[in-house]
Amino acid sequence: MKAYRFPLILLASIVVGSISGFVLGPKAEVVKPLGDIFLNLMFMIVVPLVFVTISSSIAQMTSLKRLGKILGMMLVVFAVTGFIASVFMLTSVNLFNPAEGVDIALEKPEKTESINPSQQIVEALTAPDFRDLLSKENMLALILFAMLFGIAASMSGEAGQKVAKGLSALAEVLLKLVGIIMWYAPIGLGAYFASLIGVFGPQLIGSYAKAVLVYYPTAVLYFVVFFTLYAFVAGGKKAVRKYWGAILTPAATSLATGSSLASIPANLEASKKIGVSRDIREVVVPVGASIHMDGSCLSAILKISFLFGLFQIPFQGVSTYLTAILIALLSGMVMSGVPGGGFIGEMLIMTLYGFPPEALPILAVLGTVVDPPATMVNSTGDTVSGMLLSRLIEGKEWMTRSES
Repeated sequence: MKAYRFPLILLASIVVGSISGFVLGPKAEVVKPLGDIFLNLMFMIVVPLVFVTISSSIAQMTSLKRLGKILGMMLVVFAVTGFIASVFMLTSVNLFNPAEGVDIALEKPEKTESINPSQQIVEALTAPDFRDLLSKENMLALILFAMLFGIAASMSGEAGQKVAKGLSALAEVLLKLVGIIMWYAPIGLGAYFASLIGVFGPQLIGSYAKAVLVYYPTAVLYFVVFFTLYAFVAGGKKAVRKYWGAILTPAATSLATGSSLASIPANLEASKKIGVSRDIREVVVPVGASIHMDGSCLSAILKISFLFGLFQIPFQGVSTYLTAILIALLSGMVMSGVPGGGFIGEMLIMTLYGFPPEALPILAVLGTVVDPPATMVNSTGDTVSGMLLSRLIEGKEWMTRSES
């Protein structure tokens, strides 16, 4: 019970906050600043933490071939889990039509600027100035810079090793700071969830109720069943026990804050408790927070099927399903790390299927309504991906070696 004590406290605070939000309604927004304080503290620490952990981990690698292997296998794991998530949601929406009985008036969206995908990718991978790297808005650029910095340190001999040791020590201090911030988590998460339920409660029981009733159980089922299966594949029953003994804190954090980035510190700590090697967890978790989104794959399929039902178009056929899965994978792996990626994904849905522009606000609202469980799946999936990666790279005895 010692391992579960703090996660249970977090879950209890979320339950209390949810009940308060349901009872108070929009009035519950008065406690939102208490939640914003926690969220801001997590965002404040995430930029230096991501840079230091990635660069120090790579700098201490004895062989850069291992880095290449980690990155290559990581992308394979991300793609496979995203594909499974997409197929799972396809099954759900075919069993339960999320748009059945829904009547939403279509309104023309405000004029939007055209998006140049190639320019978006440039802005995602690079920043025009060093100071622009010091922002959560340029997370992929920061990750790329941290990797290059770590590689440079690894190639710099004795001087580079001094830098690596300094970065390693700084990483320990930053993780300790995360622990201090987490003391405030029960108050912050409770307040944030009270505000969330108080403000968005009416939408959850309004026109999008059927979509919520399809998405929420599907996301939770995917989280419980498939992540347990992934953990079992990674290391058997022992890995399953370790996963569920460590993952509740990241799950609660991501569920309440709605941010994979804010959950990076909690996921790093969970991965450490599970026994994932430092170089694997400190690459997979930060990178995964930007480009590994199983929950986004789930929501992309939901959005597509919702629009098909709304416009009374049969959602069936191999080509329809393959296009849906492709859009889901793009939304979950490629566009999630690109500025405005969510909007590009929604535009893809409308363009490839020929939906009118008036559908854009519907997708935006639907995305907001299903965001909490989607973010939880996105975030916690990074930790179990690290476990799968450990199994692929270090063999079936990876947990035994981590304990020695």
